[in-house]
Amino acid sequence: MQKSPGTIANLWQNHRVAVLSGVAIALVAVIAGGYLVLKRPADVSNEGASFELSDQAQAAVGVDDWPLYGLNRERTRYLPASTKPPFRVAWKVNGRKLLEYSPVLAGGSLYTINNNGEALSIKTRNGKIRWRREVATRNASSPAYSDGWLYVANLEPGQVIGLNAKNGVERWKRRLPGRTESSPIVVGDKVIAGCECGTLYAFDRETGKTIWETDLPGEVKAAPAVSDGVAYVGDYAGVFSAVRVKDGEVKWQSDSLGGSFGIAGDFYSTAAVAFGRVYVASKDGRVYSFEKDTGELAWSQTAGGELYAGIVAADTPNTEPTVYVGSYAGERFYALDARTGEERWSVAAQGPIIGAASLIGETVYFANLRTTHTTAVRASDGEQVWTFRDGAYNPVISDGKRLYLTGYKFIYALRPVKQGQGDSGGTESKGKKKGGKRAG
Repeated sequence: MQKSPGTIANLWQNHRVAVLSGVAIALVAVIAGGYLVLKRPADVSNEGASFELSDQAQAAVGVDDWPLYGLNRERTRYLPASTKPPFRVAWKVNGRKLLEYSPVLAGGSLYTINNNGEALSIKTRNGKIRWRREVATRNASSPAYSDGWLYVANLEPGQVIGLNAKNGVERWKRRLPGRTESSPIVVGDKVIAGCECGTLYAFDRETGKTIWETDLPGEVKAAPAVSDGVAYVGDYAGVFSAVRVKDGEVKWQSDSLGGSFGIAGDFYSTAAVAFGRVYVASKDGRVYSFEKDTGELAWSQTAGGELYAGIVAADTPNTEPTVYVGSYAGERFYALDARTGEERWSVAAQGPIIGAASLIGETVYFANLRTTHTTAVRASDGEQVWTFRDGAYNPVISDGKRLYLTGYKFIYALRPVKQGQGDSGGTESKGKKKGGKRAG
């Protein structure tokens, strides 16, 4: 039977509608699938993750010394001391060039190195320079002190060197296949540091001979933290690794969650080990808490914007276990519950934070790049208590008596003064928090 023109037109219309409907369904599926692929993964909370309380006051290196970047091998950056603001400048020393990283302190001497690779030793008592020595052309790390030796990792040339801490004379040098801004750590007979070539190295502390080298998935810029014979460090492939100090074997590796469009969460931040956990910040804007022994993710918490700064981890007499970190893009400073990751409080930083804070007693110190000021807030609630008109990166260490503050080019020795006596040298006492918010 011959179909009429009207019937043929209806059939074609129905076919076209069916085709278009199929295309629309397929397009919706593609969009939905693409959204699932490209959207930012949600944060994680594992309530069953293990958590341990410890006496950090007993674990501290010693009130008189701050021999490593981050104070101790765990890099917790917490010194349980009574030193607190306000302060008066006792002396200051011109570093001559940019000082990105804080000095280390041992035996009454500060040891630091500026961005142009000039290392120097300063007497803590009076600010007198013991020695200056050019050891590289570019540097972005803190040295490590151990038993009369000073160990330094340099960007250009890429190398790790051992110096006599008394006079700065070179004892050994180990060239690397890439740059390094990984502040070294000394564990027994080993000096451990990372390299942008994607390798974690262990050198003999007296000869510089390579003991082991472990290839990791990405560039290593962070300083390794060490606890119970394991080194913890993240890389620029967004992978966080636990490596055995004894032989360089990888114990476990965990991935960052990453950001939108499947971009990995690169790790520049130096981790802190505390409470049976490893805490580290990532450029994906999250703080991570991994179980120390297994690498299982206990929680992640978005803090807003890229995070570069190292972590502070502490349980003080006036606070619960807390981790502290500053945000680069978000321009805020955060205190997070160490067990759950929930925000305790946060304050506006008045500029990007890229360097690690320090916790001295019950006061947290951080610096920002816009105003190049150092700010001190109470660890318990974020209330601002003091500011200093210098500081940009990693601002503060202490011997329990004085504060040693790293400005843009100067190092300052600050001694506490009694309330009401006033302060000087670019300091301001503050009794009111600016731009802060308390977490609900």
